[in-house]
Amino acid sequence: MEPVEIIEDGVLLRPWREADADGVYRACQDRDIQRWTTVPRPYLREHAHHFVTRLSPEAWAEGIRAPFAVCDAANGDLLGSCGLISIDNAGTGEIGYWTAPWARGRSVAVRATRAVSRWSFEKLGLRRLLWQAEVGNHASRLVALRAGFRIDGRVRRANPPPDGGVDGWIGSLLPGEVPEPGSTGPAARGTLAARRAAVFGRPQPTLFATSAGAELRLRPMEERDLDAVVQTCRDPETIRWTTVPDPYDLSDARGYRGYAQDAWAREDSACFVIADPDDTYVGTLDLRLSPADPLLGDVGFMVAPAARGRGYMPAGLLALSAWGFTALGVARIEWKANVGNTSSRRAAEKAGFTFEGTARGGVQHRGERVDAWVGALLAEDLT
Repeated sequence: MEPVEIIEDGVLLRPWREADADGVYRACQDRDIQRWTTVPRPYLREHAHHFVTRLSPEAWAEGIRAPFAVCDAANGDLLGSCGLISIDNAGTGEIGYWTAPWARGRSVAVRATRAVSRWSFEKLGLRRLLWQAEVGNHASRLVALRAGFRIDGRVRRANPPPDGGVDGWIGSLLPGEVPEPGSTGPAARGTLAARRAAVFGRPQPTLFATSAGAELRLRPMEERDLDAVVQTCRDPETIRWTTVPDPYDLSDARGYRGYAQDAWAREDSACFVIADPDDTYVGTLDLRLSPADPLLGDVGFMVAPAARGRGYMPAGLLALSAWGFTALGVARIEWKANVGNTSSRRAAEKAGFTFEGTARGGVQHRGERVDAWVGALLAEDLT
């Protein structure tokens, strides 16, 4: 396959040159490029030189890949990398990209991905493009969405790195689905998708709340919390009103912590520990996003036996809900509890939730459907 140049929407895509080696080396020192791509670690100058002088030309000659240097069309400055990392005989290619740290915030990867995609369909005659990224790589996912890819789900990765996750996101793009140059396209800046990618693409934050003058912290669960989680989940009232495993041991607590970390990476939910002024575990509080309604969330919580009755949960619930409205853009947060769980209802109502009624057979509880109380808090309730 003969190398080509593409100029579109302010970017020049061209074959790699020997003179690009220094720029590639400098870009690939970036922590995010090393974290989310398959470049060697540590990345040495000889890696960059080998890539631009051997690997890239051989890929074009063999017709198995199409790697492009992404440059500024006006001045030729190197901005990133984009291209087809595989091309099969059935008309499917897979796209990959990175943006140099000095070029971020300019939609370089979006513009380049659209250009390569359009060229792949119109000039190579491909019938489908695939995109994959490790779950948690929200920046790459956002680029794919803006380039027109439909994110179809998750796939187990064949060769996950030692410090990476085992699951990947996968998306596809078909001819006629590439947004036109200059158009905003899906997931544009200011949209809910962009807003949440910015939140979940960063480490989970610590939130703050106050109860009777005591400052509480809502933070990610840590290893030192696990024994307290086990004790809370062995408490008869916790077992009675929640669906925690019974019996509950340390492996269950570790599993819950792993679930919380994965859920944040997947953009599914935010799971927090409530810690008292001494930073000691006093409960857990989860905000889960609905897969069917992007503006809907629901909460679940439990309190350590020794911390009950101190107002910690209403304060934490209010802080988490306010964060959900402002940071994640949800419009409604629902609360449910088995009928008779007056402690949970009292905490929700103190946090401002409005009781809305009883859902008959509203929840699954330990092998049977049971009636549930339902309440909700709306964004405008806090204004």
